[in-house]
Amino acid sequence: MGKVETDCYTFKDDVGKNLYRKKTYYTLVVEQDVLAKDKDEADTKFTDFGGLDHGKIVKDLAQTSDGVETYMVDANFNDSDTTQYIGKVKYDDEWQDLKEAVECEDVHIDTYADENEPLQTIPMTEAEEDKNAGVVRDKDNNVKGVEHGV
Repeated sequence: MGKVETDCYTFKDDVGKNLYRKKTYYTLVVEQDVLAKDKDEADTKFTDFGGLDHGKIVKDLAQTSDGVETYMVDANFNDSDTTQYIGKVKYDDEWQDLKEAVECEDVHIDTYADENEPLQTIPMTEAEEDKNAGVVRDKDNNVKGVEHGV
């Protein structure tokens, strides 16, 4: 007589009943988002840090009642779509100028932005350009000279 491994408990009132087992296959979809500098980095992050936590695929996942008990729960990788570009994180300059958006750290995900468009930049003021170039001006705004070693 073989011993059957099951979580169904049997009592004397169960004599004459049969034990049945059924596998039901479900399609589970996990859709995740990640911020990354490009598609390759996103794919790496999805592979290394995304997907299912298989430690949470346990018997408690299944519904049980009226004598139905869960024998086994498993999840296996089947297929994956390609990584899809959704949008770019940008300063939100729709209702304010870019400088104000930067100062307020007001960012959003722009779904109309091109995946490879360059970072937003605030044009430098003349004073900032002069400072970066080492230019020194007099009170009349004429160039006096250039500082070296800047």
